[in-house]
Amino acid sequence: MFYHVKELQFNARVSRPDPGFASLLLEQFGGANGELAAALRYFGQAFGARTPFPDKYDLLMDIATEEFSHLEIVGATIQMLLQGINGDLKNAANESEIMQMLDGKQRKEEFIHQAIVAPQFLTSSGGTPAYTNSQGVPWTAAYINGDCNGDLSVDLRSDIAAESRAKVTYEYLLQFTDDPYVKETLHFLMAREVAHYQMFEAALQTITPAFPPAVLQSDPRYTNLYFNMSNGSEVRGPWNEGESTQLGEVWQYVNDPVQYVLDTNGMLNTEPDGTERTNDSVNVLDQQMSAEKSEEINAAVPVGEQAWSQSAID
Repeated sequence: MFYHVKELQFNARVSRPDPGFASLLLEQFGGANGELAAALRYFGQAFGARTPFPDKYDLLMDIATEEFSHLEIVGATIQMLLQGINGDLKNAANESEIMQMLDGKQRKEEFIHQAIVAPQFLTSSGGTPAYTNSQGVPWTAAYINGDCNGDLSVDLRSDIAAESRAKVTYEYLLQFTDDPYVKETLHFLMAREVAHYQMFEAALQTITPAFPPAVLQSDPRYTNLYFNMSNGSEVRGPWNEGESTQLGEVWQYVNDPVQYVLDTNGMLNTEPDGTERTNDSVNVLDQQMSAEKSEEINAAVPVGEQAWSQSAID
């Protein structure tokens, strides 16, 4: 159930109209890393989490609902930045302000500039926010369908990455407005991305084990190999030397990948090296993890009649 409160979560303001920046801000309204995508991403993930992980269901629904609130803030800000456009478009007579903008070279250039920056505001949405990105590309579920995988150890990592992308998008947007009121709104929204990042990270840490993602533990012959796939000087770092961050295996640096593939019969003859894991131990753990995960989820599934609302069950 949703309940709309007419006040915004954050008191968004603008000091003056700015159709150009309104066009850029559409990126966070109908873009791939915007608030609509975030809200629907977490909303979709929550359904699969409700029965086996009711605590994560609560988290995802809370954040999804807040993201809808952020979508409202972005939409309201865009609308304020477009103040006056809708009224002018409703006046189709030649004396309307929009038509008068065509009189004089400078005014005509301003009009053309606005049309180039945000043509959808003038030709399709009538001076209101549109579900497009800043380039006018319509929003699509393709932005988020790959983020609902039915495994929280996967979904939460996707959510952490999504919050990171949204945060840096707000950083970029801040460089293109000098309106102090708009800036304070963007700073608020950006700070909430940081907050959500930490919430998802904390939720991921409560899932044990959470690595490798999902269930199967991965073949120990290949998890600590680093292939030097470029010519020139070698670059070494903790990503290809020392111990790996999660499995604690020693990275095996393959300086000549082509020769390595030939020597190992297309890697079929590769043996685990630099790791205590073996194929046998991994197979045992795969069976154990599969049984535990299956039992965990099946045990949470109610038998017989089901009702989504707790009040109906009580």
